Amino acid sequence: MNNKKTQFAIEANSLHVDIKNAPILRNLSFQVAEGEIYALLGGNGAGKSTTLKTLLGFNQPSSGKVFIAGQEVYSALDFIRRKTAYLPESATLYPHLSAYENVQYFLSLADIKKSEDELNQAFQRVSLQESAWHRQLQTYSKGMRQKTAIALALLREAPIFLLDEPTSGLDPVAIDEFNQLVRELASSGASILMVTHDVYGACQVADRIGLLRNGELVGEYDAPENGRIDTEQVHAAFAQRKAL
Repeated sequence: MNNKKTQFAIEANSLHVDIKNAPILRNLSFQVAEGEIYALLGGNGAGKSTTLKTLLGFNQPSSGKVFIAGQEVYSALDFIRRKTAYLPESATLYPHLSAYENVQYFLSLADIKKSEDELNQAFQRVSLQESAWHRQLQTYSKGMRQKTAIALALLREAPIFLLDEPTSGLDPVAIDEFNQLVRELASSGASILMVTHDVYGACQVADRIGLLRNGELVGEYDAPENGRIDTEQVHAAFAQRKAL
């Protein structure tokens, strides 16, 4: 196991990924600090999903390295997957089971035991209404399914979240609730990498944004102290109307 010391929860160093001999990621380098929300922003085909799959160990880099919690991904896959909670665009949960049953089942697969009170606290923390806890997920909205998936991640005590287009398909109220939850997670020390094509949403919630184009990081933007990243500046760059 690699014993590299790092201050970053997530780190990509000069990452190149080829798929079927086609270059997808090119010299990609970025870091996500502990307690930080980092948005990797890009359009379709920019390489966002490939980046997530590489961090999860599903893609082998052509060159370069990726680290999670200080460990190189491909030398410590079991460790990496214990440390990370991956939330896909559509949470993969069982629709015929309730939130309670889903969470209990997936925790049992990981041999994690939690009390009823701990489950209740997790659902309360993600603001999933109590009346829904024992309803089948097939009656849930997308936002409610995401809350269930995040409650599961909290119960697994995963300190690093990988979010794939987390607000896609959510209504404005659900987006605001989700953003508030993400900020609370970061405030409690969780590190969050979200990939998205939503410029406005990224600027509203992220501490830093990395702009990905054709597999390359072409710009980074930091939120000012006690403020939000400038949406117009990022949108202009995203739309290639402004020199970077």
